[in-house]
Amino acid sequence: MMNLLMKLALSVALLLSGTAIAGEAEDLKALKDALVTQLPAAKNAIIKTTPVAGLYEVSDGGQVMYMTKDTRYIINGDLFDLKTHKNLTETARGGERTKELNKLGESNMLVYKPKGETKHTITVFTDIYCPYCRKLHDEMDQYLAAGIKVRYVFLPFKGEKSFNDSVSVWCAKDRNKALDDAKAGKTIEAKTCVNPIAQHQAVGMKLGVNGTPAIVLESGELLPGYVPADKLAAQFAAMK
Repeated sequence: MMNLLMKLALSVALLLSGTAIAGEAEDLKALKDALVTQLPAAKNAIIKTTPVAGLYEVSDGGQVMYMTKDTRYIINGDLFDLKTHKNLTETARGGERTKELNKLGESNMLVYKPKGETKHTITVFTDIYCPYCRKLHDEMDQYLAAGIKVRYVFLPFKGEKSFNDSVSVWCAKDRNKALDDAKAGKTIEAKTCVNPIAQHQAVGMKLGVNGTPAIVLESGELLPGYVPADKLAAQFAAMK
């Protein structure tokens, strides 16, 4: 008799759980439909629940905002959990950055790999003529020695020459050498080919990157500006 009651209770619990999940999915779909009706540009946005009752996360690329259940109010700002001391919005942004970079793919980046074990990977938005981008590149051997793989995405903020030279680097027979030369101020041979530079710019814009260098960690965390190799290696070590 007891076993029968336990089985019955479990069945009811599973049924209620399934109903709740189905109800939540319907709520999210209704919210998405209502949002797109008011803001057609949000058709690709993803809506999720948050720990705050009646408040929903709306993410699109690297942009994260919040919306009330009646879709009347949009909140543009960071949501903090004071109990855990976590910035929930930055965590969500990190996930979006990782997703967008994965969609771009490492084959569409210019990569410097350590000779030994790769312990960490960073993705760096760079401009050939940005002074601090050059400072970061000057320490490439130190990044690699620390087991840090560096993946470059070009964000040519410095005008047409910067864009054209980024294309020339990508189209060079030896891309890494061409970038080394360009970062060192040497003249590189002008070349054209099918390239992802415009795609790089689109990803940077979508993620809200407004300066170079900008370093994205494996977690999706964004570090704006130049970070010395030894400091970054120490930061990774502290995460263990």
